[in-house]
Amino acid sequence: MLLGSNVGDRLGYLEKARFFIEKRAGKIDAASSLYETAAWGITDQPSFINQALLIETEIKPELLLPILLDIEKLLGRERMEKWGPRIIDIDILYYDDLVMNEDDLKIPHPFLQERRFSLVPLNEISPAWIHPVLKLSVSKMLNNCKDTSEVLKYSEIRNEL
Repeated sequence: MLLGSNVGDRLGYLEKARFFIEKRAGKIDAASSLYETAAWGITDQPSFINQALLIETEIKPELLLPILLDIEKLLGRERMEKWGPRIIDIDILYYDDLVMNEDDLKIPHPFLQERRFSLVPLNEISPAWIHPVLKLSVSKMLNNCKDTSEVLKYSEIRNEL
């Protein structure tokens, strides 16, 4: 899954999201570094901090999604505009090798292969995962990605200040 925040205490919202994910959704097996990334879709907004997580869960995706949406709401997210600024965003990028195409849940995430802000952190923790439709690894999708948006490790940015 991918966490993202570009409003308020971004680090705090990510930390709280990880806490509630562990409490309600499943055990976090791996977490990527934090990455500062340009907004995608609507670009005239503050940059995001993103982090990819691998979780171990027995919860089926159609039941996992409402839990994640509830965590977003608990942290204060209000859905105002598609791709607009947000306190917290929690996306399911993939779920094993499952393919789902429901109105409210698409797995793998339909834009995964197009977004460096998802692929870079995911490549850090799961480079060999194979997209079940595209039959490409995360590392190969990242190499093929046409998105040129800057994705920088958050710690490196802080060290420059």
